[in-house]
Amino acid sequence: MANFSKSNVPQFSVDVYQNEYLPEGGREVDAIVTVTATGGGTTGGATAAPGLSAGQGPSAAVAIMVDCSGSMDYPPAKMRHAREATAAAIDTLRDGVRFAVIGGTHVAKEVYPGGGRLAVADAMTRGQAKLALRRLSASGGTAIGTWLRLADRLLSSVDVSLRHAILLTDGRNEHESSEALKEALDDCAGSFTCDARGVGTDWEVKEVTGIASALLGTADIVADPAALAADFTGMMAKAMGKEVADVALRLWTPTGTEIAFVKQVAPTVEELTGRRVEAGPRAGDYPTGSWGDESRDYHISVRVPPARLGQEMLAARVSLVIPRGGDSVENLGTQGLVRAVWTDDMAASTSINPQVAHYTGQAELAQVIQQGLDLRKAGDVDGATAKLGRAVQLAGASGNTDTAKLLAKVVDVVDAATGTVRLKTKVADADEMTLETRSTKTVRVKK
Repeated sequence: MANFSKSNVPQFSVDVYQNEYLPEGGREVDAIVTVTATGGGTTGGATAAPGLSAGQGPSAAVAIMVDCSGSMDYPPAKMRHAREATAAAIDTLRDGVRFAVIGGTHVAKEVYPGGGRLAVADAMTRGQAKLALRRLSASGGTAIGTWLRLADRLLSSVDVSLRHAILLTDGRNEHESSEALKEALDDCAGSFTCDARGVGTDWEVKEVTGIASALLGTADIVADPAALAADFTGMMAKAMGKEVADVALRLWTPTGTEIAFVKQVAPTVEELTGRRVEAGPRAGDYPTGSWGDESRDYHISVRVPPARLGQEMLAARVSLVIPRGGDSVENLGTQGLVRAVWTDDMAASTSINPQVAHYTGQAELAQVIQQGLDLRKAGDVDGATAKLGRAVQLAGASGNTDTAKLLAKVVDVVDAATGTVRLKTKVADADEMTLETRSTKTVRVKK
């Protein structure tokens, strides 16, 4: 394990957990890679205090996108809570951070500061922004792609280390095609990260989670609008705790070896395989977004060429880099090695590494919850019962108590150990949407 240290940048470390032993003819090598960042000068999640000098954190720009479509007036308190939440987020900005507020309907409008500019956070601009929020009113439709494109233009107008956005919506993206939204997400990917929130229960879970996934942010439901201010404060505090952007997991593999998949498995399950960017001979970069003081786990599966008993090889080398454009790259000076050793010791070659086993179960848990809820919506009671029963079984076995509690609001649990459940006949929309939105959240394995 190696480390990287630089002023105002977290110190990164990489740990690899695997069973490197393969039986004769074995080709599948699995490893859990834990990446930890410490000592960046802030704690991700610690509330940033107004008045903190710009020198106490990296240069940053933030855009807050607030849904102002007509449905935000039902009930009227929803828009009031959205204004209050945005004000709370603005209060959480560090001094010196560039920021803008966008009102989103079927078009995107600059609410503050306007003129295609970003404001610089201080006592005066925070006050001006909060006054401007009073002009937010609900009318019009919903075209989220236009909001994202305006956020991208504003955030790209300044030379800063970190670019982040918060997006709030209460409805479905009904005034543009799904293709238009996807094109906007593709164009914005890599430009900024974005946390997305759905307020109430009339929005589409897969849209909101898809936005967060594409832009390497978080997604969640805020069923009660009164809880928005606390949620926005927490989101912005974590954004202010980020120290370095655009970190990529670089995997190098020898000739004849191929990557089967790469997934983030903690704190949430996130498929990264299709996001690979080639980085020279036999190397590829997988984006991980922005980092503060935090730790994440990744599941890497590699197919190696067959070898004789007693042989061993390096299956993959894992490092952390920040691409700087073209062939330029900043290496964060830490790496981990994934190995393969062929043995006739059956006990060694058939043993499943505890970390790999745990996260394989967590990834399956996320998958069967999604499948079960989709089948439930489609009216397939037997299929939904089987999938959600398996989810209850996996949640219980892995100690994922939060997910188990959410599942218990959708099914009656007869026997958690065997996954025997009955679908509830009546389920609150908020309970079902919360389960679906949070289905990818995992618990970490006990190392």
